[in-house]
Amino acid sequence: MTARHPRPAELQGMSIEEIAQRYVARFRDRKADWAAFEDAKLEGFKRAQHRFIGAGGSGKHGDASVIPPRGFTLSIMYVEPGQGNAAHTHEVEEVFFVLKGHLTAFLEDESGRRLDVRLGPWECIACPPGVIHGYINDSLEPVYFQVMLGRARPDTMGYADEQLYQRRDAHLKG
Repeated sequence: MTARHPRPAELQGMSIEEIAQRYVARFRDRKADWAAFEDAKLEGFKRAQHRFIGAGGSGKHGDASVIPPRGFTLSIMYVEPGQGNAAHTHEVEEVFFVLKGHLTAFLEDESGRRLDVRLGPWECIACPPGVIHGYINDSLEPVYFQVMLGRARPDTMGYADEQLYQRRDAHLKG
């Protein structure tokens, strides 16, 4: 057999067993990070991030159990009823893909006008760069959903709220 594309330099000489060991992540091995984001300290924004690939929009990097990112990040979020996240932007596209439960994603403009989009299992929204967005679990049950960001190491989210924006990197010190 012939590989039609070259392996990246860091994979040269690695066996497929070594590659599988580094590039397989199981949910049972993920640790729920309840302090992944600065706004997660506040009531109404509490949620847990389960990192699979890269760090997501939290800015946290360097967890050895996470698959090294190349072109995107991937996490699973767990959000209880009444919780969500603060309105924010990214420099890249962010996708929310609901796995279990219901989620209300929102888009906002700079005037504060908001559009809610209700998502159920196997539905998603792609939030373009620079568009203010976020989500809330306004259902009666927890929601699990996948979050992807379109860059291997995205910048920390840009909160729309000025006070949160000024503190956006405080969670990295903990």
